[in-house]
Amino acid sequence: MSSNIYSVAAKARQSRPIDPSEPFDVSSVKGKTILITGGASGFGAAFFREWAAAGANVIIGDVDDSKGESIVRAIRIATDNHNHHFIHCDVTDWQSQVNFFKEATKLSPHGGIDAVVANAGIAEVNPTFNTPKNLDMEEPPKPNMKVIDVNLMGVLYTTHLALFYLPRNPGSQPVDPNKSTDRADQSSRDRHLLLIGSLASLCPIPLQTLYGTAKHGVLGLFRSLRCTAFTSGVRVNLVCPYFVETAIIRGPGRAVLAGANLAKIEDVVNAASRLMSDTRINGRSLVVGPPLKIVETEEGEWQYSGQEDNGTGTDVSLWEVHVDDLENTDVFIRRMVGLMNAAYEMNGWIKWTSDLGRALLLTATDATRIFPWRRRN
Repeated sequence: MSSNIYSVAAKARQSRPIDPSEPFDVSSVKGKTILITGGASGFGAAFFREWAAAGANVIIGDVDDSKGESIVRAIRIATDNHNHHFIHCDVTDWQSQVNFFKEATKLSPHGGIDAVVANAGIAEVNPTFNTPKNLDMEEPPKPNMKVIDVNLMGVLYTTHLALFYLPRNPGSQPVDPNKSTDRADQSSRDRHLLLIGSLASLCPIPLQTLYGTAKHGVLGLFRSLRCTAFTSGVRVNLVCPYFVETAIIRGPGRAVLAGANLAKIEDVVNAASRLMSDTRINGRSLVVGPPLKIVETEEGEWQYSGQEDNGTGTDVSLWEVHVDDLENTDVFIRRMVGLMNAAYEMNGWIKWTSDLGRALLLTATDATRIFPWRRRN
């Protein structure tokens, strides 16, 4: 990671790139309070089971009350921990999310929230923007924006609330990627926002226009937050799963993917657990794909070598993306700011005075337009 005075990565407290072969200890989540939206099924339920088994206190929100209450009952019994809770939460409803965070804070054993997982999402079952239109109609029907409401607006609501509650977590400290690797240090109170993106955050998926738009928005949110959230001491990370064997893939999608390798949900859980358990990791985005055996060519390119047990190569299912964003930003900002400062100094007081006079004139003109009665005085 860059350490010069122009380093955005260093200022934003971005951690070093992730080494997938490096071990991590999921038990460091023990005693922490983790909120998961969309926690009653799919990835959310899988995260819930893994982190509850490791000793975390997990509070899930979902619109499916029956599934939510059922999974909480089962995991309370399995873990002998009654600090797991279900709270009805519609992520598209601001007040519903506010209530979710408020109630979760009250239910937390230590009165705070260590981590928030913005997981709730739906697929585009009826691809609004790709459905053939009846051109004889006077006007097209209003598009169904439910996917945007859940997958993007819902995530924005969750993020807004997370950035309010996480810094208030009692006993927590601002993110520090250089802190000790000691077990006790890793188990300290946390401030972590984990966003769940998708392969659709990185590339288009046919007939999934709104889904892709929403997931691209989540990626943009992550890339913006990781150079700003540090001001509240919050660490922000992103997981982008490839097609995974879950209920979100409907019949047509399964037909298109017939014969293709799918990612494993345990690999998605593993990636999320790595980010969740290591409190030094900040500003990192992981793509989880199907397990593949990879070999590197002499030219430095990666090639698929098969999945046979006796095949050569390295088993890979985890890739980090947008690794150098902030380092590249360093170069851009350094040059841009340098040029702007040089131009400012060359322009001197004459241009400054001229610009200030123009600003005052425009202000007076605007005031006359907004308050017309002043013309009579």
